[in-house]
Amino acid sequence: MPQLDTSTWFITIMSMIITLFFIFQLKVSKHFFLEIPEPKPVITPKPTMPWEKKWTKIYSPLSLPLQ
Repeated sequence: MPQLDTSTWFITIMSMIITLFFIFQLKVSKHFFLEIPEPKPVITPKPTMPWEKKWTKIYSPLSLPLQ
């Protein structure tokens, strides 16, 4: 029964791996990757309250003049 010649298997497998590596690198280099999204600063508009439109003064009972 003849023996299987395995002397060229190493070179065949190594060349296949290198070829696949280069093909993969070429495919990846042509791929367009999106940039990493950065969160935009969210500025919420400050709601205007009706009492903020006019000036009001609150008197403390202790600061009122004596009667």
